[in-house]
Amino acid sequence: MKKLNIYIILSFCFFLFSMNISCETNGAEDIIDNTDTGKDKDKDKDKDDEDKDKDDDKDDGDDDGNIDPPPVAGDTELKVFQLNLWHSTSTVPSGYDGAVDIIKQLEPDIVMLCEINNSNNEFFVPKLLKSLRQKGLEYYGESLDMSVGILSKYKLKDFDRFKSPGSMLKASVDINGQTVVIYSAHLDYTHYECYLPRGYSGTTWKKLDAPVTDVDYILVANREATRDEAIANFIVDAKKETDKGNIVIMGGDFNEPSHLDWQENTKDLWDHNGVVINWDCSVMLTEAGYKDSYREIYPDPVKYPAFTFPSANKYVDVSKLAWAPDVDERDRIDFIYFYPNPVISLEDAKIVGPSGSVYFGKQDVHDAEDEFIEPNGVWPTDHKGNMATFVIKASEKQE
Repeated sequence: MKKLNIYIILSFCFFLFSMNISCETNGAEDIIDNTDTGKDKDKDKDKDDEDKDKDDDKDDGDDDGNIDPPPVAGDTELKVFQLNLWHSTSTVPSGYDGAVDIIKQLEPDIVMLCEINNSNNEFFVPKLLKSLRQKGLEYYGESLDMSVGILSKYKLKDFDRFKSPGSMLKASVDINGQTVVIYSAHLDYTHYECYLPRGYSGTTWKKLDAPVTDVDYILVANREATRDEAIANFIVDAKKETDKGNIVIMGGDFNEPSHLDWQENTKDLWDHNGVVINWDCSVMLTEAGYKDSYREIYPDPVKYPAFTFPSANKYVDVSKLAWAPDVDERDRIDFIYFYPNPVISLEDAKIVGPSGSVYFGKQDVHDAEDEFIEPNGVWPTDHKGNMATFVIKASEKQE
């Protein structure tokens, strides 16, 4: 009996001992499972952190708060917009908002502005950059306290100014491994002698007794302005850039027509009164090898006159737009020029602004075949602008 009791007791102890080992083993397995799960979580966390770092790298900008342009592979499109802002848009009600809106609408890569000024201790270009940033657009910009300015999605560098004669601002950007040199110009507005054949003075803007059709007289009067000197200075400076293989683009308000628009086929149109004239600035640029972007795409000035001044503007009384109200005073005086280069090609050119024009002292419809990029909002000026679209090939080191 005693032996039986001892056997039962020993059996029961062995059973408890076996159960304890089993529980400890299962607990160890649970711990192992939990440890593995923790490793998996750490791996997931590391992956999330890595992905976040990649996203942060995408969002990184420069110290000035501008977003770096996205990396490019192959060719790059470059949209260049030129516009005269008519006393910093102050003449047009809500004109400043209109200037911001048209840049937002177009989203150009380069903007060449003229007729800007700083007033009431407020600098126009920084103000414009801030307004564009509020619209979600990041640009660099500079005017060097001149009446011309340049905005760019790419970082601007190598600034220079040509303050006399006229106003011209120079800067450069690096795009796709290429150096692009930009000149924003506003040439002398005095001695606007394309009015002489129309029977108006180009200095007083008063009506004459009769149109002046003597070409030599017109050119002598026209050269009283400093426009030709400004273009001569530009050509000399820009040659240093083209000799280095750099891309050169220049645009602005010339306050002078193109000779391409005043030939035999237009002599009896738009009150030219039979005059064929080779206006200095465009001739000088053509002889130096420069190309007029709009005329490269639309060579026929009869079908595509592309008048940029005066522009229709429904927000302004016509008396502020028309300077020679008894005649057809329309002309193309705003331009984008470029120097031919194997790494750049012109793809398109358009006139930007209301399609209507001002002639015979009235705002009226456009009567030719030009296509316009019309503004969605208020038009801020009495000029139309230019939009030229280029393609820049990648340099060998970028490909």
